[in-house]
Amino acid sequence: MTDRHIVDVHLLLIRDGELLLSRRRDPSPRFDGQWHLPSGKLDAGESVLDAAAREAEEEVGVRIEHGDLRHVHTSHVTSSGIEPRLGLFFETLRWTGEPVNREPLKCSELGWFGLDDLPSDMIEYSAAGVRAYRANQGFALLGWPKT
Repeated sequence: MTDRHIVDVHLLLIRDGELLLSRRRDPSPRFDGQWHLPSGKLDAGESVLDAAAREAEEEVGVRIEHGDLRHVHTSHVTSSGIEPRLGLFFETLRWTGEPVNREPLKCSELGWFGLDDLPSDMIEYSAAGVRAYRANQGFALLGWPKT
């Protein structure tokens, strides 16, 4: 079998020092009810900036211009039962529209959280990206065996 890596884009929408998170509805108990960043997988033929803007509109109903996206972190992630992935985290301080839950079958609610007061029940992949963003860390590995 050919090994592949998924590419994810994650959005850090920041307003007045607070970060927008959504609470997942997920068939996997591993992720159900946990908070995470608006995010999604890169589609074939799509740039990462196009993917970030598309996910913002699909998930939380806001429009983001490419120039308002700033790449702040990349994570190379693996863990048991999930294909390895490359996560690209983008900060934005500007968007058009007010965030709303546009995917109620995948998300039960949205919430704004202080960067110093994130929920303890946050998906680790997203939480690690936010911690790296706050530490100004451009790259990290997550879940890979230490060699």
